Amino acid sequence: MQLVDGVVANKDEIAEWRRALHAAPELLFDVHNTAAFVADKLKAFGCDEVVTGIGRTGVVGIIHGRPGGNGPAIGLRADMDALPIEEVTGAPWTSRTPGKMHACGHDGHTAMLLGAARHLAATRNFTGSVAVIFQPAEEGGGGGREMVNDGMMERFGITKVFGMHNLPGLPVGQFAICKGPIMAATDIFDVTITGRGGHAAMPHQTVDPIVAGAAIVSSLQSIASRQANPLEPLVVSITKFIGGSAYNVIPETVEMAGTVRTLSPEMRDMAEARIGDIIRGVAIAHGAEAKLEYLRNYPVTFNHADETDFAADVAEQTAGPGKVDRSVAPSMGGEDFSFMLEARPGAFIWVGNGDTANLHHPAYDFNDQAIPHGVSYWVNLAEKALAA
Repeated sequence: MQLVDGVVANKDEIAEWRRALHAAPELLFDVHNTAAFVADKLKAFGCDEVVTGIGRTGVVGIIHGRPGGNGPAIGLRADMDALPIEEVTGAPWTSRTPGKMHACGHDGHTAMLLGAARHLAATRNFTGSVAVIFQPAEEGGGGGREMVNDGMMERFGITKVFGMHNLPGLPVGQFAICKGPIMAATDIFDVTITGRGGHAAMPHQTVDPIVAGAAIVSSLQSIASRQANPLEPLVVSITKFIGGSAYNVIPETVEMAGTVRTLSPEMRDMAEARIGDIIRGVAIAHGAEAKLEYLRNYPVTFNHADETDFAADVAEQTAGPGKVDRSVAPSMGGEDFSFMLEARPGAFIWVGNGDTANLHHPAYDFNDQAIPHGVSYWVNLAEKALAA
């Protein structure tokens, strides 16, 4: 195992940064205080360039290697935003903002990349440049897409990009990765079913949108169970169903919403087409009308083969033999680092968070014991990728 000595020595200070961020969560693009915290640290570390406002509220720090040494630039990315969840951990660093908390560990990701930036800026044991990327709005806002669209890759000459996320259930000190899809595409849709409202005691005089909506929910489940190849992952979930306001009134409309998760373009196309067919067809069968709004949200997070092998080798160098799962099963969760991997080759890796509450749970907390492992991975990856 090759944890970086300087990183291990500073792990408690990095944990303090993490806890300060945890206590002050911000959502989506509204991460102004977090971004200012990051920018101030990067300037204090002596980064050669610190640029704010990339992708609205993102921050990029540039660290050049040995003087006179030319080479490519690689990007290392962390996310900064929190979630609209009420925290129940009771930790001393519990969120001070009601209804907001770092329930996905982005506070830990930001702190670990800051720790790596400090070490890399102090040692500069590489040739070329490292871009440390701090991204807003991963939790649904598409901050990764915004940073790419803002010209980040071209502006800083980034040739490859790498991401990391903590994983509860994976032991601290271990890593997991796979080639190809590692996280799913995350499409979303909204449906409005319009019928004819009336008295609940006289349903024959109405067109009940609740009955039509319930039939649609059931029918949509046949896409995964009867129309998709059972060897290809697909999730279709209805997550919102709103209709009615009284015991004795059949409403005029019902609103529904849901998400679709896929790992291949073919499955994504098929699911979108069949969802539209089923919603419209079932509504017509019940005498109702249906309006569907379908949005292709985050694409598949796709790990490039060479960069995945490289990242796995670095993780093994950091963690030791037998501590890296190189063929972990893909997650059907989504991740907007996918936009960066569409723009440049790279790889996304999991780092163990140990036996903690799951991601997006009100009892979740990032495990500070993971800090030296994550920071050391970043340092080792940068130095190996940009070796003289």
